[in-house]
Amino acid sequence: MATFVPTVPISHDNEKNPWLAAAARFDEAAMRLGLDEGMQKVLRAPARELTVNIPVQLDDGRLEVFTGYRVQHSLARGPAKGGIRFSPDVTLDEVRALASWMTWKCAVVNIPFGGGKGGVICDPHVLSDAELEKLTRRYTYEIIDFIGPERDVPAPDVNTNEKVMAWIMDTYSMHARHTVTAVVTGKPMALGGSRGRPEATGRGCMMVTLQALARFGLKPADSRVVIQGFGNVGGMAARLMTAMGFPIVAIIEWDGAVYNPHGLDIAALQKHRTETGSILGFAGGEDMDRHDAMFLECEVLLPAATENVIASHNAARLRCKILCEGANGPTTPLADAILEENRVFVIPDILANAGGVTVSYFEWVQDRQGFFWNEQLVNQRLEEIMVESFSAVVEYAEKHGVHNRTAAYMLALDRVADAIKLRGIYA
Repeated sequence: MATFVPTVPISHDNEKNPWLAAAARFDEAAMRLGLDEGMQKVLRAPARELTVNIPVQLDDGRLEVFTGYRVQHSLARGPAKGGIRFSPDVTLDEVRALASWMTWKCAVVNIPFGGGKGGVICDPHVLSDAELEKLTRRYTYEIIDFIGPERDVPAPDVNTNEKVMAWIMDTYSMHARHTVTAVVTGKPMALGGSRGRPEATGRGCMMVTLQALARFGLKPADSRVVIQGFGNVGGMAARLMTAMGFPIVAIIEWDGAVYNPHGLDIAALQKHRTETGSILGFAGGEDMDRHDAMFLECEVLLPAATENVIASHNAARLRCKILCEGANGPTTPLADAILEENRVFVIPDILANAGGVTVSYFEWVQDRQGFFWNEQLVNQRLEEIMVESFSAVVEYAEKHGVHNRTAAYMLALDRVADAIKLRGIYA
């Protein structure tokens, strides 16, 4: 087999650039699939990119202008699908990378969406609720020709939630002159949200972890778990995995970590954080450095926070059997080679955290039908898709002699390329 050489070499200086990381993984999968140069060009480039400037009158009367983005990476398999994040760290490169990951994620779990992503450069923590609503509604207005149930369906992401989705849905509906619930997912239940959506990403992580444990002959009770991030994904995964009998031995947050070798009481820890604003000082565990906690001996490490937490400088120190990537892009390309050498079983992000977009798909379907499912049916159908997708990726890896991440990308690229070939190129 030919030796893979990335189009843009990844070095220690640029390994944390998300767009280059996405490109490197794309290049390797495309090379191994033998995709021709023309198809690679089509699959690599975003279909559309929109940059908008958003004027907002602040509460004190000042006028401020914020920059926002919406990137549609691929529309070959259906409408673009992907979240909107509000953060001072948003960049166009980040949004491009996240949009491409959504394309591959939707293809891996075989749901009829392409990939999209949006972001606004702002610090929502210093904005009032009224300022945040003005920002959201004006951003929606600026991208309104881009989005819609059959064009591009946004969802919550970093620093956005169901309230923000309700504002987007209402703004779009006001311009459409009728209520359009299917324009976004992750909405409140009263506005067409789906049962099981808040738990979906964490539940999906648990489901694929159970599949991985079976390959090692392990049971949940014998599988220590370290979770980095205690927000919606990490917190929900911790709660659901505890109920399945997993001992969650450490939780890592931005200000430190808490550890108990016998397993933490997750409900009590969540109550403690609500009351104190921090996981530190919890009576049911001991505080420890957040960096050191990443390298605790465990069966499962579940990074569920930000990108690039596992890189070339620390990957060799991981002491887990299974790495389940609850976050988007937690591992850099240079770290991948180290993890493979150390025989860490990686459940890549575009599979591991796809439970969220899968139940978003269910929400979109329910909104368009006007017929809503009970939570048991949502979870049953989620499990069917996650288990089937895990098996498809692992079988692809074994068939082609590659690690799971490359297999997931190869499977996704193959499905998107096939859709493009079947549709043909309109001219």
